[in-house]
Amino acid sequence: MKLSPIEKARIVRLLKEAGNIVGYMGDGINDSPSLTNADVGISVDTAVDIAKETSDIILLEKDLNVLLDGAIEGRKTFANLLKYIKMAVSFNFGEVLSVLIASMVLPFLPITPIQLLIQSLLYDFGQLSLPFDNVDSEYVTKPRRWNLKDLRNFMFFMGPTSSIFDLMVFSSLWFGFGLRTPDSALFQTIWFCYGVVSNLVGLHIIRTAKTPFIKSNASIPVYITSILLSIIALIVPFTILGTWIGLVAFPAMYLTVIIGFPILYCFIASFVKRLYIKKFGEWI
Repeated sequence: MKLSPIEKARIVRLLKEAGNIVGYMGDGINDSPSLTNADVGISVDTAVDIAKETSDIILLEKDLNVLLDGAIEGRKTFANLLKYIKMAVSFNFGEVLSVLIASMVLPFLPITPIQLLIQSLLYDFGQLSLPFDNVDSEYVTKPRRWNLKDLRNFMFFMGPTSSIFDLMVFSSLWFGFGLRTPDSALFQTIWFCYGVVSNLVGLHIIRTAKTPFIKSNASIPVYITSILLSIIALIVPFTILGTWIGLVAFPAMYLTVIIGFPILYCFIASFVKRLYIKKFGEWI
């Protein structure tokens, strides 16, 4: 069946309006409207100039596997981008909640601005390894769209989850270890270290819809940076930098808080993740 240029362009437009992601391949003048209307216009290097100018992709070889490889890599890039954004909004939202609540009930700040800045810098370095992360094979089987509503839902689910654990840490330090106003520097130090370790552990929970470390493994760069930065966070209070930003050396017994609560977070966050997937149908 032969279609006119207007009919081709109309079909592309109707497919897009129906919610489809549309690609169109053409090499002639009559294909230009459809190439323009499509989400991805594809042409070849032997096509007429107007077709090449209106295309998003120009194939230099007679091999459609190039498109397949490009689509898969694009979906991986999009997945890793979403991981970073969802981690950033959920962790930051949770931390803001924690600081606000703690500031209302504690006689001192749970963490100072400069400590918070260094803490954020450390786990941001960990998240910078995400472009090199593995992506679950199920994720790349279909195209995905940017969805602000999904991002909002994720933030309101995972942000309070991390905030609850922050408040549990505050409670354990205040009631369990008896850290009061004279020990405010030690209190801030423990939360500084815990915040970095917990966020780097949470990275592995959020990066996949599957069970981390068992059914889905991160890439080697992600594992290395997570471990290395967690160690650095534990060392900082014993350095000149730690002293300069108001941190103090802490006894080994506080490692039960710094390491124990992130491990507990793994189990609780995994349960919350299953609830989220059951409610909204997908994770990343």
